[in-house]
Amino acid sequence: DTGQPWLGKRVDILDKGWVELQDVMGDDNAIVAAARASFLGESKGTERDKKLLFYLLRHHHTTPFEMVEFKFRVRAPVVVWWQWARHRTWNFNAQSGRYSPFQEDDFYVVPPDAWRLQAADNKQASEGFLADGGWLSESLARHYEEGYRLYQQALEAGVAREQARLFLAGFGVYYTWVAKIDAHNLMRFLSLRMANDAQLEIRQYAWAIFEHFFKPALPWTAEAFEQFVLIPARVVKPEL
Repeated sequence: DTGQPWLGKRVDILDKGWVELQDVMGDDNAIVAAARASFLGESKGTERDKKLLFYLLRHHHTTPFEMVEFKFRVRAPVVVWWQWARHRTWNFNAQSGRYSPFQEDDFYVVPPDAWRLQAADNKQASEGFLADGGWLSESLARHYEEGYRLYQQALEAGVAREQARLFLAGFGVYYTWVAKIDAHNLMRFLSLRMANDAQLEIRQYAWAIFEHFFKPALPWTAEAFEQFVLIPARVVKPEL
């Protein structure tokens, strides 16, 4: 027992996705110790240490938060992956379709009640839900089935995996990757991807990371993050 029950924990997201915390280096005390190292100081006790951590975050003294690192294993569709990869402060090592063949169920099927409508006043946002999206979910599943049939057909004909994957539906296919990031840059990622205007799929991953891993591992930091970042921005957890 490591005393860290969140280590190795896996949280299911979407229909076949998940996020798992593989490792954490450091805690709230490590952040405080890094800050005090600037003037060769030591712990001043729980109350004063927590007060210092809140001061650091409130006044954007971010380097001490870089002393803590998280490593995750993630399974998500490409529609999530491409947004995640835009945050270049992450270190990634992703599954490759050149080496590992895809499986028949490696696709994100949107539930019938989860088809979102295009927002009228925002070109890149959605607003509300389609009343009856069952036919779209069925059509999407058939689309995946046909693409996977052609993918398998190409493999059986001896076509290289790197080309056969062209038949797979690009944005819906699931990938698995390992990703590492420090606590400062993770908070930056969370502030953007937990936000109310972020795409719902990646919001679900961001909220899972925050609630199931970030808060248990760094309770003081998470409390300060809520107070100084989430509450002022009126960030609301999506109904899943």
